[in-house]
Amino acid sequence: MKCLNECQAAKKPCKARDCRMWISYPKEFNCCLCTVEENGRMTLREVADRLNISYVRVKQIEDQALAKLKTIYKEK
Repeated sequence: MKCLNECQAAKKPCKARDCRMWISYPKEFNCCLCTVEENGRMTLREVADRLNISYVRVKQIEDQALAKLKTIYKEK
């Protein structure tokens, strides 16, 4: 959050690629927190259009993330 506040104050995109909130979208300071704050929830198609990748690729990433979450919660 500190990083986002600094970027908004400077009106420049974030360069901290190692941040877990970093996305390649300079219009919203490269920060997914800013994206959610500005737009709210987005559909997978909106995410695909925004990042210039296919809907299918976004769906694959979502499926992989959900599978990881399921294995983590099964272990606990």
